[in-house]
Amino acid sequence: MHTISATPPAWPPIVKMYTLGHDFEPAGIHAGGLRYHGMSPLVSALVKGGYIEPRAYPQATCFEAAMMVTRTEGIIPAPETSHAIRAAIDEALAAKATGEKKVILFNFSGHGHFDMAAYDAYLSGALPNHEMPSEELQASLATLPKIEEPVLA
Repeated sequence: MHTISATPPAWPPIVKMYTLGHDFEPAGIHAGGLRYHGMSPLVSALVKGGYIEPRAYPQATCFEAAMMVTRTEGIIPAPETSHAIRAAIDEALAAKATGEKKVILFNFSGHGHFDMAAYDAYLSGALPNHEMPSEELQASLATLPKIEEPVLA
């Protein structure tokens, strides 16, 4: 007879990720669902390895990109997805400008059916762009513990 334990395996107390710290409090803006203080551990590892590069966009330009998809494809993207759409459009425009042939892959992570108030705010011109002041960013980063990278032999 085998016993199945309900006790989960021992997880480390911390998983490495890029973060502004768990005490970070974002501004009270819509931000398309992206108000979390950190980047997922998987995405952080891809950034650290140089496989992908993070980008920051003002939310109005992201909603503009989402509206392009809505008008051409009939799909209402989630605001989180609009950031990936904006980056894909920018990559396509850059490739077009240089004549480079390029395959552009992005993650269309979901629909925006629960975000119609945000779309309404964007379409009525009431969705503000917000840029976090550098001082706030530096103050948040200053609270993070210093973790040394292990030296691999």
